[in-house]
Amino acid sequence: MIFRQLFDSVSGTYSYLLASRRGGEALIIDPVLEKVERYLQLVKELDLRLVKAVDTHLHADHITGLGALRDRTHCITVMGEQTKADVVSMRLSDGDKLTIEGVSLDVLYTPGHTDDSYSFAMADRVFTGDTLLIRGTGRTDFQNGDPRLQYDSIFGRLLKLPDETFVFPAHDYKGETVSTIGEEKRFNPRLQVKSIDEYVELMNNLKLPNPKMIDVVLPANLRVGLHQEEVAKRGWALTAAQAKALIGRPEAALIDLRERSEREKHGVIPGSLHVPYPELQENIGTGGILHELATATTKRIVFYCAFGERSAMAVQAAQDAGLASACHIAGGMDAWKRAGGAIAH
Repeated sequence: MIFRQLFDSVSGTYSYLLASRRGGEALIIDPVLEKVERYLQLVKELDLRLVKAVDTHLHADHITGLGALRDRTHCITVMGEQTKADVVSMRLSDGDKLTIEGVSLDVLYTPGHTDDSYSFAMADRVFTGDTLLIRGTGRTDFQNGDPRLQYDSIFGRLLKLPDETFVFPAHDYKGETVSTIGEEKRFNPRLQVKSIDEYVELMNNLKLPNPKMIDVVLPANLRVGLHQEEVAKRGWALTAAQAKALIGRPEAALIDLRERSEREKHGVIPGSLHVPYPELQENIGTGGILHELATATTKRIVFYCAFGERSAMAVQAAQDAGLASACHIAGGMDAWKRAGGAIAH
């Protein structure tokens, strides 16, 4: 496996690049905006294709690199379903899998630092965001933080992982790079409490100053969504209500860009074809299924995904490939369900 730990010294943030092989798909966890060029250079040097950019939670001390990486690479942006960020391409919940080619991480909902905090676990390591730090834990005094929830997340979830599991946090301010679950059980001073009430009292009396850039960072991180209105201005968007009128009609081909796990969990629009977003380029090029469908018939290609992010990027790519009839459902399945659209399971 390819694994790189990258550090931003200004915010003390660790970002992690993972891939199963050279030439394969990659994902990055907790990217920092100012380091995007560095990430892209490394991705190029290792001959990787960045397909997912993930935030463990809504950060308050740095501006996320999610939006910039999406704009530069057309990757899928990923956060937990509780996030307050305006639009991300994929939202995960507890028990889901975060996957790319050759890599699969278990999705653990670990609130407490924030109400949208997630950890991601593999066989030998866990990415803990700001929930569990090396010899510390994330503060719980803003962004709907809750020391009781954090205690449950740490003692009820993370510390139940095998002792030898490597701990890779989103931050460290003392130069520590990695720990293990066993080490943190024994040596993390905040975990030496005898009860949840003792932990709550400890966390409620830290009296920490707010992160220096919180007033700038939080508003920026809440607005990572692709500007779908730009796609709409070009006439490439349908509202959910307009799309409902196309169901069962021969002039449209509905294309579902989501992953199989999303389809199984949330259902599909009846009659739609499944073309996962990572396979889009080969399908819209000459000889590809969607290219042939659009050129050999008079069908209009109508893309949809979870929230309209992937489908907006797909429309632009399809238009660039000469598929002039391509459009998408603005707001995706989220808008479709709110409009009362039919769903098949």
